[in-house]
Amino acid sequence: MPSWPNFRADFPVLHQQVNGKPLVYLDNGATTQKPRRVIDALVRYYERDNSNVHRGLHALSMRATDGYEGARARIARFINAADPAEIIFTRGTTESINLVARSWGHAHLKPGDVVLTTEMEHHSNLVPWQQAAKASGATLKYVPVLGADAEGGLDLAALDALLTPAVKLFAFTHISNTLGAINPATELCRRARAVGAVTVIDAAQSIGHAPLDVQALGCDFLAFSGHKMCGPTGIGVLYGRRALLDQLAPDETGGGMVVSVTYEGATWKPAPERFEAGTPNVADAIALGAACDYLDALGRDQIAAHDAALSGLAMEKLSTLPGIRIIGPRVGTPRSGLVSFAFEGVHAHDIVTFADEDGVALRGGHHCNQPLMRKLGLTSTTRASFYLYNTPEEIDTLVASLRRILKFFAG
Repeated sequence: MPSWPNFRADFPVLHQQVNGKPLVYLDNGATTQKPRRVIDALVRYYERDNSNVHRGLHALSMRATDGYEGARARIARFINAADPAEIIFTRGTTESINLVARSWGHAHLKPGDVVLTTEMEHHSNLVPWQQAAKASGATLKYVPVLGADAEGGLDLAALDALLTPAVKLFAFTHISNTLGAINPATELCRRARAVGAVTVIDAAQSIGHAPLDVQALGCDFLAFSGHKMCGPTGIGVLYGRRALLDQLAPDETGGGMVVSVTYEGATWKPAPERFEAGTPNVADAIALGAACDYLDALGRDQIAAHDAALSGLAMEKLSTLPGIRIIGPRVGTPRSGLVSFAFEGVHAHDIVTFADEDGVALRGGHHCNQPLMRKLGLTSTTRASFYLYNTPEEIDTLVASLRRILKFFAG
């Protein structure tokens, strides 16, 4: 695989032992670790600038406001949004998608309409649309996956029949958190736009791993979480085209998002303020901006190449294990930096527990993909997910740990 510098020194949490073994952190699909640059941004804010934003006229408030709005502008550049006002801070991907489902869905969906999503969606991009369809009388339909192990990704041919003028919104993941499949987001947006459908992209698994340009994608909304891209937990982003945001009513109301309030009613500020009621998560927004700086300094093209090389190496070496079932794209097919697999007769939770004895951190379960798991005839899988600080040697440690586990269960 191509040469890639070892960035582990930037991540304090990686310099520890688990059960007497060096930590091998392969749970990046759940959350990524934080570089010192991001941690320092949090500490600096709380030690120097801690204050509420926007309405204060003293020095700390003005510095906090500059940092908070500067982070908004930085994130707009990170995804090539046309206007910082198209960046709404939320708690994460889940809240971002729920905001669209409630605000946009309440205003636009009605009986006879169709909301289209896919069979590979995370619950966060599925349950909100179930609720929106239930509330409006709209119908929810799904683009199927191809193959017994979903190795064919989305059935793009099925879109011809599914994408009709009745479809008012198409919500889909950019990268599947279980399959590792990379969906052709630009094509999907183009095809949706041709029938007048609004698009919502779940970019949780792609945002920190590859370049992402919302204007090139042509999406209407895009959601992601900071903790998936070296940023803090509890902060995320909803990108929305300004023309659409200005049409939406706020999902939450209260302080900070109003122009005027009387005993009889209130009027709202424009986007993004109208969607950020209450005291915002200032520190984590600023630290998310620092994460953008860190990732761009490394180069997201290079991160994507590194992740792909690691997943290819993992696919090659895991395929030598007896009885393994790997789901998602096959060797030689583009896949993101994660691999999900199962062994008959060994539960994923047992694999994760035994691997932890070797210092290897994995994720086991249904990965908030219960409908997909049922379709594939599985209850759970074990997932190894890679990031910029992982190394080929850690793949060897993973495989050695799995061989030990299989030997134990074989008796």
